[in-house]
Amino acid sequence: MSGQILRNVAFPFPDARFPDRLGVVVQRTVLEGREPVRVVIHDEENDWLVGDGVTDPNLPGATVLACISQIAAADPAVADLATLPVGHAATRDHPDKPWTVTPHEWPDDDH
Repeated sequence: MSGQILRNVAFPFPDARFPDRLGVVVQRTVLEGREPVRVVIHDEENDWLVGDGVTDPNLPGATVLACISQIAAADPAVADLATLPVGHAATRDHPDKPWTVTPHEWPDDDH
């Protein structure tokens, strides 16, 4: 299928670039352009998550599945995170600020 969203893509990616159809769980606020990307997580299971860092991503309907290429097209700084190691998160306070990369841990009460 040409429109299929991909999961379980081997990492690291060729040419240190996100595959065009790589799936990501993204907050609607980011996808709809209401909030900028402030958090990118490459979790321990090799899944990618993108959030706004200010609203609750756990609320019903707050997240959807999309292609990370769509997010990176709207915010080219996200494309720079294609080498983000498994088990790490990149955060920033504002789109004009640099990313800070740290090991990622789920809060005890959420995971």
